[in-house]
Amino acid sequence: MRFKLERVHYMPKELESGVLYVAEEFGAAAHLCACGCGSKIRTPLAPTEWHVEETPRGPSLSPSVGNWQKPCQSHYWIQEGEVVWSEPWSREEIASGRAREEARRTAYYEALYERRPGLLRRGWNWVKQWFTHSK
Repeated sequence: MRFKLERVHYMPKELESGVLYVAEEFGAAAHLCACGCGSKIRTPLAPTEWHVEETPRGPSLSPSVGNWQKPCQSHYWIQEGEVVWSEPWSREEIASGRAREEARRTAYYEALYERRPGLLRRGWNWVKQWFTHSK
């Protein structure tokens, strides 16, 4: 199966097989499961979630799609429009993968928080800047 990329403003109610829909404004992608079961797969697009890359050969979606909550339990990548099947995961592997994802999200947002000065620091910087420029 090959996927093509279709950029949309809103996700259509009915999805076509082989189409990766991307609504960048809303940070979302959707497609029908590559196994053919008909399940709608929604993937949030964000620095700590999935990302889509448009290539001349077709879209790439990463990381992999693990449909652990669907009956098919499909696990695959979309790379340059092609579906690359991955091995199924055990319950332990799924739990470990989810824990790694959560740790990655936590580290990302903690790093963002650390880089942004607190309210008092921003206020003090504003006062210093005001006095420096008023001379």
